[in-house]
Amino acid sequence: MPTALVIRTAGTNCDRELVYAFSAAGAPSVQLVHIRQLIDEPSRLDSADLIGIPGGFSYGDDIAAGRIFAMLIRQHLYAPLRACVDRGVPIIGPCNGLQILAQTGLLPAVGQAAGGGASRPLSTPPQPPTPTIALAPNIAGRFIDDWLEVEVVPDSPCIWTAGLSDEPTSTSCILPIAHGEGRFITDNDTLTAIESAGLVALRYTESSNVNGSMNRIAGICDPTGLIFGLMPHPERFTTWHQHPAWTRLDRNMITETEPIGLRMFRNAVAHARSACVR
Repeated sequence: MPTALVIRTAGTNCDRELVYAFSAAGAPSVQLVHIRQLIDEPSRLDSADLIGIPGGFSYGDDIAAGRIFAMLIRQHLYAPLRACVDRGVPIIGPCNGLQILAQTGLLPAVGQAAGGGASRPLSTPPQPPTPTIALAPNIAGRFIDDWLEVEVVPDSPCIWTAGLSDEPTSTSCILPIAHGEGRFITDNDTLTAIESAGLVALRYTESSNVNGSMNRIAGICDPTGLIFGLMPHPERFTTWHQHPAWTRLDRNMITETEPIGLRMFRNAVAHARSACVR
């Protein structure tokens, strides 16, 4: 049965939410591990079937949001994490997690083969690429803590959002955000490549793009569909009681469906479970 691993460090503050989300979605074993433990023993990643990089303010977001965490991964853990993806391990990074994945170069990985890592001799470990996307300060110039409507992109290869594109907006297809640097930016060539490859998995609705992200991008995946980074927090919407208007929600919806955040994690656990069975 799949084992989930959540990587924490000083300043991350959504560790427990990620642990709960994986557990609620059916992962029988969830380990909370400090990044220094992985740097000392990277082989611990070999037993992971799911990986989460939590949100928060890692290392106080000194220098830039997620920068120190990302540099530690680039220096010590990039090759082991790429090996995880090559063997089919889903990885999620909400909020600070997306900022980290962007700076490590694990996202968007445009041009990477959909079946795994870039072509290279087996004896040559992969090297971290130059980052091509960034999360800039919100266009309003301030921290925003709110619930926003999102749209799941139907033709994305993202395994986390598979089957969720028919979710109605306004009531159930909303997710919380809490960030000061969430404006998705990149150069025009990279944006074209991301869109052409179908790597946008989640967009803000027209009225919800409060941080000013290019093309309303709220979340992207890599070409394998395994790595998913997003600024909203799906791990904070795994029960209907977390909905900002849950007491006014339709009773049938609450009893017959699950929140979109939990369904994302269920998708990943199901994927990992099928890989374990194989």
